[in-house]
Parts: sequence; structure tokens; C-alpha cells
Amino acid sequence: MNNKAISKIRFIFLNNSTYIVQVIRKWRNNYFEFSKTEFNGLLVLITLISLVAVFPPFYRALVPLKAPTAAEEQALLKMELAKAPDTLKRSYENRRSYPPASGKRKSSLFYFDPNVLGQEGWQKLGLSEKQAAAILNYRSKGGVFRQPSDLKKMYTIRPDLYRQLEPYVQIQEPGKEKKEVAYRSDRSKPSFKPKEIVMVALNTADTLALDRIHGIGAVFAKRIVAYREKIGGFYRKEQLMEVFGIDSLKYLEIKGQISLDATQLRKININTATAADFKRHPYLRYKQINALIAYRKQHGNYSNIADLNKVVIMTPELIEKLAPYLIF
Repeated sequence: MNNKAISKIRFIFLNNSTYIVQVIRKWRNNYFEFSKTEFNGLLVLITLISLVAVFPPFYRALVPLKAPTAAEEQALLKMELAKAPDTLKRSYENRRSYPPASGKRKSSLFYFDPNVLGQEGWQKLGLSEKQAAAILNYRSKGGVFRQPSDLKKMYTIRPDLYRQLEPYVQIQEPGKEKKEVAYRSDRSKPSFKPKEIVMVALNTADTLALDRIHGIGAVFAKRIVAYREKIGGFYRKEQLMEVFGIDSLKYLEIKGQISLDATQLRKININTATAADFKRHPYLRYKQINALIAYRKQHGNYSNIADLNKVVIMTPELIEKLAPYLIF
């Protein structure tokens, strides 16, 4: 190829390259509208992302991972065992805590008392001669099996063997029947003298009289008296369930020991009472008290209980509860 041909090819390549660059810039300006500064920033961002993407493989190639130490491996093993199911834990404990079986021994299951079973009996159950001797040695030193689960304390009895033996364990406890009889006889004797059944006037009794009621102690007696003073007395026995701590069961226990005189209620004259007179009553709230007094000022005195229905904020249920305490 002569120099003239090479020059011609170079000229064509330069012209085409210039054209391509111009097309790219025109396309960039038409669709992305990047300024020169923004375009340079985009190039820097792409460069940084590329470096972050390729850095980890190069780092792992240059800096190899260190193998864990023995202490670290032991700690990891403990963590895995803590998260493992109970079956895996038992298998791991079996490998560590119990001697491996030297071979399969023929065993026959039968009901037995571990406190009296001899060497031959233990071996029939599947224990080796040494394992049976260890249990007998434990008993000779004063060891006693009080319940089937005590067998699990013997390191010679593996968990799988214990699960087979457990249904056949029958431990006789001498003197147990006597203890149960003595326990019942002790419980049959009350340690305190029960209260006598009394009848107490609910609206006049003091705390000492209320304390005589079976099921009412000093605390409930004080609460009943305090609530009675606020409400102005009781006109129904069921009102006792409004006292803090007295539920339906407690009410059923004490209702037969109280009497009630509804004529002893402390009543309020609704046409002369002030806000202070209504304030302590537990059935009324601040807004209801203001509404009662405001209606009386605007429309005059109340003539009967039905007039309370004209007060919007007073509900029929509230009026029914409040009626025994009002006079007109």
C-alpha cells in the first residue's frame, strides 16, 4: 500500500470520527441536556462505581482470610448447639457424657423398683455389668430413687435407655399413705375461728359492724362506708358492686348478711342545691351538674323527675339511678 492510499484512509477515518463525535454530542444535548460540568461529574461517578465493584475481588486476592483459631471454633460450636434442636443436643451430650455401648445387649423390659432391683435385674434391662454395679454402689452409699426421673441422674443410664425404662418404673414409698391421711386430718382442722353469720344494716352500720360480715374485712368495710357517704346511702343491695373491689361473686357471698332501709337516704333538693351540693355525688359529672343548674335558671324550678328528661345531657339510665336521691 503506497503513501497516497494511506493518507486517503487516514483522511476518511478522521472525518468519520469527527462526525461520530458530533452525532454523540448532538444526541446527548437533545435527550439528556447535560452541561459540561454535569457530564464530567457523571463520568467521575461511573468511575467510582466501577472501582467499588471491582475492589472486593482484588482485596480478597491480595489479603487472604485467616483461618479461625481453636478457641473461635469452639465458640462457634457452642453457638450452633444453642440454636440446634433438642435431638441434636441430646446426641451431642450422649457422645460426650455417656460411655459408648460395647455392643448390642439383649434386654427384656419388666416392671421394677430401682431401689430394690439387683445386679442381674439391671443387666436384663440392658445395662452392662459395670453400669449395674455403679447403680448398686450408689444405693449402698444411701442413694434413693424417689421418682422415675431420678434415674436420669445416673450417668450410666443413657437418655434413650431411660425413655424405654420409664414406663416400667414402679417406686414404692413406704409411709406415703400415712402422710396423706395426716395431711387431710390437719387440713380438716381450721386454723382460725370462722365468722358467725350476722345481719347488718347497710345504711347505718359502722366499719366495725361491717367487718363482722363473712367475706368483708377491714379494707372493704372502710370502702363501703366511704362510698356510702359520697352517694348518700344505698337504696339497692346491688349498688355494693359499685364499691371498688366488690365483684359479682363477692356480692353473692355477702348479700344475705345485710339489710336495707331506703328511707335513710340523704337526699338533695334539686331546686335549691348548688354546684357544691352535687359535686361529691359519684353519679354526676361536672358538665351534667352545670347543665342541671343552667336549665333551672333558664326555665324555672323542676316540678318532678320527668323534667330532667328535658336536659339534653341527662340520659334515662342516669335519671333512673339518680331519682331516689332527689326531692323537688
